[in-house]
Amino acid sequence: MRLVQLHDAEGHRRIALVDEPNLRLIEHYSSIYDLFIDALEEQSHFSDKVQMYVTDEEMDYEAIYSGNDQWRLLPAFDQPYDPLHCMLTGTGLTHKASAENRQKMNTLEQEGNLTDSMKMYLMGADGGHPEDGKVGVQPEWFYKGNGLMLRGHNDFLDVPAYANNGGEEPEIAGVYLNDSQGKPWRVGFVTGNEFSDHVMEKVNYLYLAPSKIRTCSIGPELVLDHDFQDISGTVKVSRKGSELWSKEVRTGEVNMAHSLANLEHHHFKYANHQVPGQVHIHFFGTGAFSFGDQVFLRDGDEMEVYWEGMGRALRNTLREVEGEEYLVITSNLG
Repeated sequence: MRLVQLHDAEGHRRIALVDEPNLRLIEHYSSIYDLFIDALEEQSHFSDKVQMYVTDEEMDYEAIYSGNDQWRLLPAFDQPYDPLHCMLTGTGLTHKASAENRQKMNTLEQEGNLTDSMKMYLMGADGGHPEDGKVGVQPEWFYKGNGLMLRGHNDFLDVPAYANNGGEEPEIAGVYLNDSQGKPWRVGFVTGNEFSDHVMEKVNYLYLAPSKIRTCSIGPELVLDHDFQDISGTVKVSRKGSELWSKEVRTGEVNMAHSLANLEHHHFKYANHQVPGQVHIHFFGTGAFSFGDQVFLRDGDEMEVYWEGMGRALRNTLREVEGEEYLVITSNLG
């Protein structure tokens, strides 16, 4: 079961069930967030709740997906009332290829030494799949921002004036919502472009944190019931209509140094991640990105991420924000 969120030019929102080649509108709810909240309160299955309110009213999915309709796709999940209560985070160094790319980016002067990035990956490979009921080794963790940084299919991903670069990171993200008691529930999975500043990170790996605070995208579809085990996909970058770079990618637990349960435990063990009503969108890492092959993206380049079983591909265009970095001056009332 796959769902989308839409809005028109006047800001009216709808949600719909994907029924290729159409979308079937869902009545009564304007956000998946509200639908899931009600399902939690009623202790009903989310999929049953969807079937209860889905209608026979159809929309042309292709027209909306391609941007040729008054309706536009929103991020596949969000916090519609207060984006500050949507936390965007991720776990890096979960895939060996990513760790190898970071090893090359942050190579030590002495040949043969391992960077901290590779050491972190190997710690996960050794202890990131614990037995049921056991706590595994802690993964890397990073903060990407709040819901104000979240974008959907066909939206721009921005390279701000203070940035050095922008590049795609093809991932799958988990979508979570805490109930009224603070207990986290997994809503589903989404295709994601975690989009980061790899040039800034390469200056010094301790710049990883600021390199991550950028816009990112999820969607176009929320998948409720995907088996997160072994998922293949493709990532592609196009420039002026021609393919510039592409690569096959794999994700899922069998391709990762950490199990899903271990990643979820180490994210939600913190009390401030258990706030009632809080939305969490957590990126699970990648095995390939164009910067690892020395490809530098430019203004207008299109990024595409596709995962089998996750619905249609996610497409976004890189946009370099005009102007120069300006000094932010704080004031006080003393």
